[in-house]
Amino acid sequence: MSEYQVLARKYRPQAFSDVLGQDAVVQTLKNAVKNTRIAQAYLFCGSRGTGKTSIARIFAKALNCLKRSEDLEPCNTCSSCKEITAGHSLDVLEIDGASNRGIDDVRQINETVAYSTASGKFKIYIIDEVHMLTKEAFNALLKTLEEPPPNVKFLFATTEPHKVLPTILSRCQQFHLRRFSLETILNKLRHIAEDLNLDVEEGALHLIAHAADGGMRDAESIFDQIISFHEGRIEEESVARILGMTSRELFFQLDQEAKKGNLSYAFTLAEEVFSQGKSVTHFIDSLTEHFRTLLGIHLSGPDASFLALSSLDRERYRDSAQLYSSEQCLYLLDYLIEAQSKLKFSISQKISLEMILLHVIRSHQRVPIEFLIKRLHDLESRLSDTGEGYAVPTIQENRPVKTQATVPTKPVEKKSEALPIPPKEVVISEEKKVVKPPEKKKLIPPPTPEKKAKVPEAKKAEKTKPTLADAPEEIQNNKNRYETLLQFTAVELEGTVKR
Repeated sequence: MSEYQVLARKYRPQAFSDVLGQDAVVQTLKNAVKNTRIAQAYLFCGSRGTGKTSIARIFAKALNCLKRSEDLEPCNTCSSCKEITAGHSLDVLEIDGASNRGIDDVRQINETVAYSTASGKFKIYIIDEVHMLTKEAFNALLKTLEEPPPNVKFLFATTEPHKVLPTILSRCQQFHLRRFSLETILNKLRHIAEDLNLDVEEGALHLIAHAADGGMRDAESIFDQIISFHEGRIEEESVARILGMTSRELFFQLDQEAKKGNLSYAFTLAEEVFSQGKSVTHFIDSLTEHFRTLLGIHLSGPDASFLALSSLDRERYRDSAQLYSSEQCLYLLDYLIEAQSKLKFSISQKISLEMILLHVIRSHQRVPIEFLIKRLHDLESRLSDTGEGYAVPTIQENRPVKTQATVPTKPVEKKSEALPIPPKEVVISEEKKVVKPPEKKKLIPPPTPEKKAKVPEAKKAEKTKPTLADAPEEIQNNKNRYETLLQFTAVELEGTVKR
């Protein structure tokens, strides 16, 4: 019986033509081989499962291939290609940077670079996860990396290039590998399913592609797990159950209940999520993706390439998108993202999930901003038609003004008919005397004050109190206004006396 090989290894690219989604990198490497412009070091950067090590192996095979084709592809049939594929080549050494990260390991490399090749043209070192090397190991590699022997090449791979020393980066040609698109992953999964004669629902492939998060190796590993579970047709519902994902049926049902305003469904759905043992974090992630899809349909239509929906899902999402406005989708996306960040601080995830679902359902009761703007325009037009318009309120002249304290004042004496002159002296109260500007006098000893007889208030008032008939005509016609002005004057003078 032949040894079983996982899908990620069985369908691993073995030539440049097998590499998907990295056209710029492949073309650059092929031109380097064609023009014999081979640098001493290459650094392949990218997230997991994007083909960094696979491209490094293919490039190594192309450099040492004995029967390289005219299109610069390795033949995969010569002894050198077979040894590299099997991992037995003496000229191509693969080193794990995570487990061989010390300065002693790098010193061993420095000692062996001077050895000649066994059968190939180049001696190639492939160091995976090179960012795991220590600072001392990087520094020990600098001289060899800058001036290696002519037949020695270094191929580095890393998921975190920012952790590599700048002195190492400056000595390498850097290639940044892109994450695979959903459509690229779907095409690869369809090819595997066809090659293995598998009956798979299109929706199941979409779930696998979404779960891979841009990594082809992740997609192949998940697909391998799904194949082991099923014996017949692979359905979307079973794939969602195996991966612990939330079925889209729950979200479509949530859309319908939210349109009806059925708040009790929030508790029903939360109970179902917990009874199935699903992660609340993953559920909210899926719900956020659901509303992101609805917003994408509003903005770009259901046929947008970035949505990557099956024909059945496209129709269902089109129907659900009609239940929401684009503003609602934007509001819910903002709310869900904020709720996700606060969820880890919650004392009860179930209650938090119930509140989130209640908020989603109640979003249909929010008044759209367009409706409010329309109401304001209608109100403005009605006011314009009636001639009322928007008048700025003014203070009437005879309106009494409230002050902090009521201060008794005396009317001004009549001196001229042209303009009213405020009084020179204002009596603040019984205890306060009239303050006059002091006259400049020579400094002489003050005389002994004599006690003055106290004048009764009634007589004092009779002497100083003028009648209204003595006031100018303007004051008589605007009595309240001038009384208010006198009150303010008294308040100002009171502050001056205190200072």
